[in-house]
Amino acid sequence: MTVSAPESDSAAYVAAVIMLYVELPETPLSASLQDHRQARRLQDAGVPLQIVESALLLGSLRRMIRPADLPPLTPIRSLAYFQPVIDELLAHPMPDNYLEYLRLKLNRIAAQPALPVQKNTFSDDR
Repeated sequence: MTVSAPESDSAAYVAAVIMLYVELPETPLSASLQDHRQARRLQDAGVPLQIVESALLLGSLRRMIRPADLPPLTPIRSLAYFQPVIDELLAHPMPDNYLEYLRLKLNRIAAQPALPVQKNTFSDDR
């Protein structure tokens, strides 16, 4: 059985979105079925991959640069978390070089020594 070009393009889009999502800080190590469905909905809606990547990076950066005196946020559990940022970028397009800026900014922040983060859902104090 051969796969037609549109299905192949769709699968590549979904795979790219999922890869971008799971590589972010504070996201699950693997994507859920709902995450795959969300990526498919983005593809079906014609959201450019560049907008999705920008929204993922921007949403992550906003979390990472929060003031330290604020309570910590819970980890991101779903690709749908980024939908408001995607909508924001669709309504207000970014400058041409903004995606590259976001990539550089995230790399710089991620390279800084981080505070210890709980890596599992079980607390040691139980």
